[in-house]
Amino acid sequence: MPRLQTRHSDFFTEFVSLDASLETNAGELEHLEVPRQALRALVTEIRSLSSEQDLHRANSQQLTRRLQAAMNEGKKLVTFLRTGLKQHYGNRNEKLVEFGIQPFRGRRKPTSPPPPAESTAPADPAPAVD
Repeated sequence: MPRLQTRHSDFFTEFVSLDASLETNAGELEHLEVPRQALRALVTEIRSLSSEQDLHRANSQQLTRRLQAAMNEGKKLVTFLRTGLKQHYGNRNEKLVEFGIQPFRGRRKPTSPPPPAESTAPADPAPAVD
């Protein structure tokens, strides 16, 4: 059973191969000259679109790197600004809430859990093994 073609490159290879075969036998297949020219035009267009797609993919990757660098720089600036705000207002000032910073309100004292209640029922003794 022949393998099902699903990739663009598989189809493109088939297009180019068929075009080459048709050109080799052009003398015998004159009645297929117009469709062969159409196929050749499509092969040229596909090559052009493929190279354009590669260019866009490269640009997209470059833009992604630039975006990541800008985001990292932004994170550093926000950290710097928040530290400056805490220094200016103090880390306990409620004014920090306006800037999206939670002021330090002290630690909560841990509540001691109530002691575990002892069971009043006697534990079952282990059964004797004969």
